[in-house]
Amino acid sequence: MAIYKFNSLKNELNQRGCRLTPQRETILNVFQNLPEGNHLSAEELYNFLKSQGENISLSTVYRTLHLMSNIGILRELELAEGHKHYELNLPRNHQHHHLICLQCHKTFEFNDESILKIGNKQVEKAGVELLDCQLTVRAVCMEALQMGWPSLLPSNWLCSRYHGEKSGELS
Repeated sequence: MAIYKFNSLKNELNQRGCRLTPQRETILNVFQNLPEGNHLSAEELYNFLKSQGENISLSTVYRTLHLMSNIGILRELELAEGHKHYELNLPRNHQHHHLICLQCHKTFEFNDESILKIGNKQVEKAGVELLDCQLTVRAVCMEALQMGWPSLLPSNWLCSRYHGEKSGELS
């Protein structure tokens, strides 16, 4: 489901003194078609666009991600891999949070309305508008702890729950 249509995105950018360029529209389309639970770094987005035959520079990708996250179209995420990831900033009733294993970098998404309630309360007290409300929980799985995390584990060790996937869902 497309949250931002061409005209609404164009109006949002115009209000901020920016134009809706073909590159910005292309990048937004990628995020609108990204499967739920997936996040992209700037480099991953750039490589995907390149593989699709798009001629968008890495610097344009970075500038566009920064702009779209600053105006609330995208969410900027600090996951465990040392660089930022991005996803669509869905309406408040669809916001989710992240639990990340610091050893294997597996990311679980979860919903919790109480976090949004706290965010809304603080926004109301401060007299500002909420653009995004997210919680990132950093953890280490019990298997890694039992194996002697952090000092006794090789840097490439992955827990048995990992199975090559980096995203999951928590209920």
